[in-house]
Amino acid sequence: MTEHRIGTQEEWQAARDELLAKEKELTRRNDELAQQRRELPWVPVEKDYSFESDEGTKSLAELFDGRSQLLIYHFMFGPPYEAGCPVCSSIADNLDPNVVHLAARDVTMLLVSRAPLEKLRAYKERMGWGLDWVSTAGSDFNRDLGFTHTEEELRPFLEGEIPPTVQQMAEACGTDPAGYVMEGPGLSAYALADGVVYRTYVTSARGVEFAMGYYGLLDRTPKGRDEGDPRAQFWLRRHDEYQAD
Repeated sequence: MTEHRIGTQEEWQAARDELLAKEKELTRRNDELAQQRRELPWVPVEKDYSFESDEGTKSLAELFDGRSQLLIYHFMFGPPYEAGCPVCSSIADNLDPNVVHLAARDVTMLLVSRAPLEKLRAYKERMGWGLDWVSTAGSDFNRDLGFTHTEEELRPFLEGEIPPTVQQMAEACGTDPAGYVMEGPGLSAYALADGVVYRTYVTSARGVEFAMGYYGLLDRTPKGRDEGDPRAQFWLRRHDEYQAD
C-alpha cells in the first residue's frame, strides 16, 4: 500500500488552489527576474577570440551569423575527452530543437567546447544534432568566463574523496576526474550593436537547469526527481545509451 497521503477530491482541490496561488506568484517573480536580466549593464568584449567552425576560423562577432543576439552553451568536452559530458549532452538534446525558433527571434544559438573540432563533429553526428558547434581553438574564451579550471585550482577537490557521480561521468567521457572537472558548464549571452560585441549575461551550475527540460517535467510527476534514492544520481545517460542499460 502507498505511504503517500490520500485525500478526497475536495481536499485535493483545496490544496491545489493553495499551491496554484504560490505557482502564480513564482511566475510573476520569474517575470521580474527576466526583466532584471535584460536590464543588466552590457560589457564590451575587448579581447580577440577565435573559434574553429565548419566554415573555418571565426571571430566572436562572426558567430552571430547575421543576427544581433547570440546564446552560447559552454559544453563540457575538453581536449582529453573521448565523448561529450552526458549531462551536457542531455542539455543539447533540449537546445537543438529550439535553434530554429530562436533564429526567428533574431537569436543565434550554438555550442562551444575546448576539444578539437574533429572530435566535436564526430560526436555531433553520433548524437544527431543540427545546431552549430565550434571549438575555442586553444583560446582563453572558456577560461575567461570561469568555465575552465587548472589542476592547481582543483587540487583541494581532487585530493579529497571523489564523488561517485564525478567518477562515473569522467569514465563516460573517456578521461579521469581531473580531466573531467577541468571543464565546467555554462551559458553566456551577447549582443552585437554598431560592430561592437557586448557580453550581457553569464550563468553556470544550476543556473543552466532551465535548459534541462526533463527536470521540469519530472517535477510535476508523483515521484518528482526522486533524489532521495541514491540510484537517482546515476540515472542520466546519453540518449542512445538508455536501451543498452
